[in-house]
Amino acid sequence: MKNLSKLLMITASLILGFSFLFPLWSISLNAPQYPEGLGIYIYVYKLEGHKDNDLNSINGLNHYIGMKIIDKDAIPELKIIPFFMIFMMIFGLIIAFVKNYKFKLVWLGIFFLGGIIGMVDFYQWEYDYGHNLSPTAIIKIPGMSYQPPLIGTEQLLNFEAGSFPHIAFFIILISILLVIFSTYYEKKHEKII
Repeated sequence: MKNLSKLLMITASLILGFSFLFPLWSISLNAPQYPEGLGIYIYVYKLEGHKDNDLNSINGLNHYIGMKIIDKDAIPELKIIPFFMIFMMIFGLIIAFVKNYKFKLVWLGIFFLGGIIGMVDFYQWEYDYGHNLSPTAIIKIPGMSYQPPLIGTEQLLNFEAGSFPHIAFFIILISILLVIFSTYYEKKHEKII
């Protein structure tokens, strides 16, 4: 198919728009006193509780152990990531019409670098919230920190904390895989250098 690589690149770029509609990441807290659990969804542009009052409940619990309030306005990345995603969509659409697979490699490189920076930043955010506790906290346990895992589950006092990628993460992953296949197809079958 002559235009397969172009169609794949266009599709990969456009489906990134769906990453705004679904959570990128999910952090959950499960404990006996919260049988339904508590949790936060992290979108590319906002934070939201798994249920209506979850974010307030988590902030209430965090207050007792000296953690900062989790507030989207205190997380500048939620203002930057949407622009990054829009840039990648537009850049991808432009590349679709350029007859040079090397631009797709640049697109992939930018996305991989952005992903690495994002995961490092997310880890640092979790570390800051879990370790930099208020000295006036009501509950103090020497040597205890409350950082959720980057990926996976971990026991934090009587809470099991879980941190996992969500739907938007997999949308982005599909987009990246489409661009990889488009690049491979263009290089091997269309012979465009």
